Amino acid sequence: MSLVPQSVLDAADAYYRDYPGCGGRSLHRFAEEVGRRYEASRAAFAHRLGVGDPSGIVFLRNSTEAINLVGQGLPWERGDRVLISDREHNSNLIVWQRLARERGIRVEVLPLDDGGAFDGDLLEERLARGVRLVSLFHTSNLDGRTLPVREIVERAHDRGARVLVDGCQAAPHAPGAVDRLGIDYYAVSGHKMLGPTGTGVLASSPDRLGELRPVLVGGETVEWSTLTDHALRPPPYRFEAGLQNYAGIIGAGAALDYLGALDPDEMRAHELALNERVTRAFAEEPRIRILGPPAAADRPSLVAFTLDGVDPHSAALFLDEASGVMVRSGRHCVHSWYAERGLEGNVRASFYVYNTVADVDALIAGVRELLARVPASGTSAGTRSGSPRAATVRRRAAGSTATAARSDRPRRRAGPGRAGSGAGSR
Repeated sequence: MSLVPQSVLDAADAYYRDYPGCGGRSLHRFAEEVGRRYEASRAAFAHRLGVGDPSGIVFLRNSTEAINLVGQGLPWERGDRVLISDREHNSNLIVWQRLARERGIRVEVLPLDDGGAFDGDLLEERLARGVRLVSLFHTSNLDGRTLPVREIVERAHDRGARVLVDGCQAAPHAPGAVDRLGIDYYAVSGHKMLGPTGTGVLASSPDRLGELRPVLVGGETVEWSTLTDHALRPPPYRFEAGLQNYAGIIGAGAALDYLGALDPDEMRAHELALNERVTRAFAEEPRIRILGPPAAADRPSLVAFTLDGVDPHSAALFLDEASGVMVRSGRHCVHSWYAERGLEGNVRASFYVYNTVADVDALIAGVRELLARVPASGTSAGTRSGSPRAATVRRRAAGSTATAARSDRPRRRAGPGRAGSGAGSR
């Protein structure tokens, strides 16, 4: 998750302080103000994601819920196929596995090249099997690569398939183009985009949303009801059951205002410069292996890496306590990819608008100090699952006593601007 600007905190706080009402349920001034700001946030998301009709924006808790709404909402038939990649976040994997067990759908897997290349012919071969839905990440939280969404959508639509895109890792870094690219469903989380937790969006069109069955129904989802029947409201409201997270959604709108004031090209250049600085430094260390595309330009928002001889969790603890740098360690909610390779995990550092050269220099220095303290194991392939060394270090790290995770210097907590770990949460 990302850090949150003061303007976002102020916007969320203002709801509770100045107009703590329920939008759409009353006619008093509090309710009217909530409704106005709530719909303004909907319009802001539509603008940010490139959706022409704000009625195509459904407010949810996060992108996990958005993906589940599509998965649970489509009228599946036994034998329908869903195509995913071999490195999807659990949010874009487990729902399809469950539907395979409960509804009889079939899950097809598109293998991706570890170096970042995309094989359009292989996609075409999978689509030729008869796929109803293609569900892929836009930018990977595992290794930072970005898929060619336009090509994927065009090929899928030519074969009669719908396309669901997990935009969690892409949307924070550049404005979207859902309508222009022809994406049927696009899922994002506000907490990735300088916004509050508990805010997410499914972006689509009213027509595409109309194909989905609401997962939750009740208050605010119906035009009328009797003891025997009811009529659902049109999208998006039929999907927004019950009292909403008004403070969070209004805060998320303020986050989009903040992002909208920034130049996307300057954002990318800033993040890429930080990533390139880390990538060059890591290239000088034979014990560091970068996962995914080797060039920072092909994964500008993050760098994922393994350290020969060092458990990733121990590395994360060391960097936090010794260098004040917060990184993510483990399997990054992509357990399936690690299980296929027998790996325990890796370290991942993410870059965003608030990170600085001092942040990445602290990361580089911390990693170098750690490598100097811990001897090499003789392999650069990452920590293998079940290795005695990995198990020993991991158990110690769980109690915050791992030798590799400690520094002789006093513990120094990271403050605003430190490298964060927000590329995995959904």
